[in-house]
This record gives sequence, structure tokens and C-alpha cells, in this order.
Amino acid sequence: MAEFRTHDELVDAVADADFDRPPAVVANAHITGLGVARALSANDVPVIAIDRVGDGAAPTSDAVDFAGRVTYPLDDLAGFREDVEAIADAAGHDLVAFGCMDEWVHAFADADPDGVRLPFAAERVDAVLDKSSLYRIADDLGVPYPETRWLDETSVADAIDDLGLPLVVKPALKREFEEAVGTNVVEVATEEEFRDVVELASEEDIEVLAQEKVEKATGEDASLASYVPPSGTSDALGIVGNARVRKPLGYGTSCVVQRTENDALRERALGVLDETDYYGISESEFVYDENREEYVLLDINTRPWKWIGLPVQAGANLPLAAYADATDTTYEPGELHDATWVFLPDYLELLATDQSFVDVLQPSDWTSFLSGDFTERDDLTAGVYRPDDPDPAYQILRNTLGMQDYYCAC
Repeated sequence: MAEFRTHDELVDAVADADFDRPPAVVANAHITGLGVARALSANDVPVIAIDRVGDGAAPTSDAVDFAGRVTYPLDDLAGFREDVEAIADAAGHDLVAFGCMDEWVHAFADADPDGVRLPFAAERVDAVLDKSSLYRIADDLGVPYPETRWLDETSVADAIDDLGLPLVVKPALKREFEEAVGTNVVEVATEEEFRDVVELASEEDIEVLAQEKVEKATGEDASLASYVPPSGTSDALGIVGNARVRKPLGYGTSCVVQRTENDALRERALGVLDETDYYGISESEFVYDENREEYVLLDINTRPWKWIGLPVQAGANLPLAAYADATDTTYEPGELHDATWVFLPDYLELLATDQSFVDVLQPSDWTSFLSGDFTERDDLTAGVYRPDDPDPAYQILRNTLGMQDYYCAC
């Protein structure tokens, strides 16, 4: 477990350490950062977790060697660059950066700090994260996506005529919109609501798109979890994960995800990534449209995400593969196998509060969680909770009970 330090204290502690290989730096230091840290630390990669605050799950983990504060890049990008460069200089090695939310990905890409290796195509991030660009690429490739109207080309009234109500308003780049509105997607039921959202986005200089509300099949969401190396998509490593349960059901955060087979979805996702020339870790998100009777592309995240532990558990350690390419070392994945990832706090709350929901886990899964022997299974893992590394789960418990409030739901 690492003490969360001030920036100056962190630099001093890193300077006193002796690293035999380049450390990884994960930002931010919460659920996703913890998943990345555990994937790397299990293979003897030193991990430095950085964040704007110390209330996340990652700093308390045994997988993190050092943790501390840096300037939040949305407040001061130059200050963030200086802070990260000071850590790299203290380490005596280049750092390998893993941005775990969009603003941290953009921070590493835009700041381009000296002494930091980026295991992703920084110059191609916007082509993927920007939905305005992403959907045009999908359209060119014939990859299905929800019917969309670009509001710099179509009026509000025409968008309503084309898409009907209710419809969904999405930002081209979601983090800016989330900062301004408090969410990254808004469903509107009336023209007045639609105009209000568009006006707010215009005031904040944020591009937004209008999109049909997809009648999606609950429990059928699927994503390609992949690492594409610089050599291209023909050498990609990854699995398809089915977000079988979300909280709230249908549209909330993933709480049970299982490996599944879907070659067509994999090829469509890799086709889009290939067209963008993006390499690195990514999650290509699809939902099953009941009206079209096929999967449609919603989003691609150019970073690790909440259930990054699933591909690791299934035999595809995406963070380690990215680290190996960034440091000119090797990683040989084993045989892929089926696995299930569960985020117990959300899943237990769903079971307790939604009487219509039926448990999808087996009794043997529950007894494995209760005894702790799931850590010895290759087909089951939990987000955050591990009996041999309990402090991160305690941090999540404190957040859940309102004893502290981490700034991001990631």
C-alpha cells in the first residue's frame, strides 16, 4: 500500500527508489487505474499512481508502489506537464503512461511530457474519441451505428423530423460535455428540452450530435477489448466482452461482464481502428439493436476502462502487452479462455433494490467470493475486491457509504 503524497513528497520518494525497469504511471488512481496497476504489478512492473486527490481505490493497493498528487490537467495542462516531468526525472527512467479517463489520455497526448513513453497513438486519439469523426468513419466502412444528425448541418426541427422523439443528444467529445452538463448523454423527450441542451452546448462551445434512441436488447451489449500494437490490427490481442448486467439495468455502469465469441463484431471494431491508424488499448462498444436485428457501434474508448480485469483474467493482459511494446520487451499471451468479471458493490445493490432482476451468478461463484478462493480460479474475478489486497475495497465502501466522495464515478 502506497501513501498518497503531495507532489513534492512523491518526487522525493521516487528519487530515493531504485527501479530496475521503467515504471508505469497510471492516471487517474481509481477503479480502472487499480485494474491496470494489478495487471502490471503481477508481472513485476513498478507502478506510480497519480491523481488530483487521494480518495481513489488505487493508492491503497499493494499493487501500487508510489502514489501522489499532480496538477489536474483540465485546470492547468502546463502544470501537469511539469509535474509529470519531475516524476520522470526523479525515477531515472522513462515512465510508461496509462491514462484511465479521457481527460488524462488527452493530457498525456497534448502535454507530451519529456521522459514519458505513450503506449498509444497520441496523434490519432481525437479521430477515435471524437464521435463526429468516428461515425463518419463507420459510415464509410459500412459499420452500423445509430442514425445520427450533425447539428452543424441539420436544424433542431429537421433532426426531430428525421429521428423522432425521444432522441439522444451526445457530445462529440464527452468529457467537456460531462463537465458542463453533469452527464455524457442526455435523452430529450420534447423540442424544448432538445433546444435547451443544444443552447447550453453552444454556450460552452461543445459540438453535439442528435441520435436516435436505439431499442437495444438488455443484457446483449458487447465490446471488443483490445490492444493493437504499432504493427497494426493484424497483430491485435483482445477478447469480446458481453456486459450481461448493468446498473441500472440496460443503460447503467457494467457490473457483470463475461467473455463471449463474436467474430463479426471483432472484425468490425478492428476495421474502424485500422482506418483511424490508432494503436494502443481500446474498448469498442456495441449494442444490439432489436429493430435492425444487428449490433451497432456506439463508442470507442482509447484507454483502459472499468472492467479491464476481464481480458487480463481471460488470458489477454492488455496493459502488459502495451507496456512490453513501449519498453522493447516481450509479452507472450497464453491461451484465451472464458471468464466472468463482477463489480460486487453495484451488483449487490442491484440485487437488493430491483425485485424484477434475477441473479445471473452461480452458487459456486458466491461461495468463491465469500471464501476468497475466487483468486485461485481462472474463470472468475472481481473489480476492486480481493481478500489479499483489501484496502481498495475499503475505499470503495467509504465512497458508497458517503464517508468520502471521489470526484469521478469511473
